[in-house]
Amino acid sequence: MPKDAPVDPRGPRFTAWATAAVLVVVLLTSWWWLLALQAVVFALGAFGSLRWNPWTQVFRVAVLPRLAPSAEREEAAPLRFAQAVGFAFAVVGTIGYATGLTALGVVATSFALAAALLNAALGLCLGCEMFLLLRRYAPALVRT
Repeated sequence: MPKDAPVDPRGPRFTAWATAAVLVVVLLTSWWWLLALQAVVFALGAFGSLRWNPWTQVFRVAVLPRLAPSAEREEAAPLRFAQAVGFAFAVVGTIGYATGLTALGVVATSFALAAALLNAALGLCLGCEMFLLLRRYAPALVRT
C-alpha cells in the first residue's frame, strides 16, 4: 500500500470534531449501530488511506476551500495509527452496546471521545503520541 502524503493538520482536527460529535450521540442514545459506523470510518483511515475517511472528504470539499492555504504539514503514519486505536475502542464499544454490556460500551466510547476532544480542542493526538513513543522505543512494532 502506498504511503500517505503529509497532511494539513487542520484536517485531522476537523475529523476529530466530527468524530467527537458522533461519539456524543452514541453516549446519549446507546446506538451501537452508529458506533459500528464510526468503527468503519476509523478502519478506512487506519487500514486504507486517510483520504478514504469520509470526514476527510467533508473537510476537503466543504471546509478547506474557505481557509487560507497552509504550508504546515504533518506525517500521516501517526494519524493512521491513531485511527487504528480509535477503531479498537469503537469495536469494543460496539460489542459492549450490542451485547447488553452497556457499561463496556460507555467506557470504551468515553475513552474514544476523550481522545477525540483532546485532538480537536487542543491539537493533542494521543494515538499519534503513542505511535511516536513506539517508533522510538519499539520500532519493530510500528511501520512508517
